[in-house]
Amino acid sequence: MDCFEFKVDESSVGTRLDVFISNKFENKSRSYIQGIIEGETATVNGKCRKSNYKLKLEDTITLSIPEPVELNVKAEEIPLDVIYEDSDVIVINKPQDMVVHPAPGNYSGTLVNALLNHCKDLSGINGIIRPGIVHRIDKDTSGALVVAKNDNAHNALAMQLKEHSMTRSYLALVEGVIKNDEGTIDEPIGRHPIDRIKMGVVKTGKKAVTHYKVIERFGSYTLVECNLETGRTHQIRVHMAKIGHPLVGDLVYGYKKQRFNLKGQVLHAKRLGFIHPSTNEYMEFDSPLPDYFEKLIAKLKKELK
Repeated sequence: MDCFEFKVDESSVGTRLDVFISNKFENKSRSYIQGIIEGETATVNGKCRKSNYKLKLEDTITLSIPEPVELNVKAEEIPLDVIYEDSDVIVINKPQDMVVHPAPGNYSGTLVNALLNHCKDLSGINGIIRPGIVHRIDKDTSGALVVAKNDNAHNALAMQLKEHSMTRSYLALVEGVIKNDEGTIDEPIGRHPIDRIKMGVVKTGKKAVTHYKVIERFGSYTLVECNLETGRTHQIRVHMAKIGHPLVGDLVYGYKKQRFNLKGQVLHAKRLGFIHPSTNEYMEFDSPLPDYFEKLIAKLKKELK
């Protein structure tokens, strides 16, 4: 474990603790530094402080950064649908029913297990459980996902997510007929106050903005394109349910009784665009709809005839 000590001078007075430390370690993400602060291995004048603590003149900051931990999540021979790959990033078309990264009780069969078998290197910023993972999509959501192969790529992509400059466009089939051709849902999302497993629109939640556009209407259903301005957990599912149009197949935020025999919500990450970490060129990728989604749309079109 490496130990460091810094003294605050006039130029850093008023700076947040996490920002100050992040500036000292360019190869470490701010979220990584915040984790160290929360883990109480960083102190100010011998006391633990929160990430948003504003520094004062002559404050003494001490911190310990643990040695990198070798990945111990097992590599597994799981087929991957690779849309694009180079030395910095890999864009995957994730299938429905695949978890992105291991979690308690579910340490195999995930996208990370497959990636460890496919790639020699992955970003280590998110630790041994989530190597390379910059953003996630739900288990039952399919579509395009970008993974970082090194820390520089990870930091660059994470910054684009933070600045809302990454293109993330989804196709969703929702219950009911949406009258407006397009709209914006600007409602804060946070942990549900009663059911802690769920997310919900809550006043104390984080800002969440979803732009939607109607693609096609099918009697009692609507196909919409949803573009994320922010990326909160279950954002599209929560927002569409909030306006009275939950996703078809969503047993958590939608109807308990479903007409179709589905594995989960009908939601697909169709388009993904970002500025490449090394070339600085904008790249955009399209992920084809999965078979079940195509067949469901065809069925609804046939019913309209």
